[in-house]
Amino acid sequence: MTDDHVPPQPDRRRPRSVYEVGTEPDARFSLANERTALAWVRTGLSLVAGGIALTSFATFADLSGVLDVVAAVACLAGASLSIWALVSWARNERALRRDEPLPSPRALPVLVVGVVAFGLGLAAYAVVEALA
Repeated sequence: MTDDHVPPQPDRRRPRSVYEVGTEPDARFSLANERTALAWVRTGLSLVAGGIALTSFATFADLSGVLDVVAAVACLAGASLSIWALVSWARNERALRRDEPLPSPRALPVLVVGVVAFGLGLAAYAVVEALA
C-alpha cells in the first residue's frame, strides 16, 4: 500500500526574500538567471585578478603610484560588480516568480560608462607621458 499524499515540505531555500514570493517558475528561466549572475561574478573576479596582477607589476615599473591606483579601482569595481550580481539575480528571480517583466539591467550601463571613461583616462595619461 502506497501513500500518494505527501505533505508539503517548507521551502528551506535561501534567501527567503526571493523564494517566499510568487510561484515556482520554469526551471530553465531560473537556471538562465543563475548563469547570468555567475557570468557577472566571473567578470568581477577578473577585475580583482587584474588588479592583483597590476600591483605585482607595479613593483617592477616606475609607475607604481599610477598602477596602484588603477589596481585599487579594478579591485573595488570587481567587488562591487560581484555584489551587484547577487542583487540583480534576486531582482530577476523575484520577477520570474511573480510572472512580471524582468527589470532593466542597472549595472550594465554603469559598467560600460566606467570602462570607457577608464580607458580614455589611461589613454590620455599614456599620451601625456609619451610627450613628456
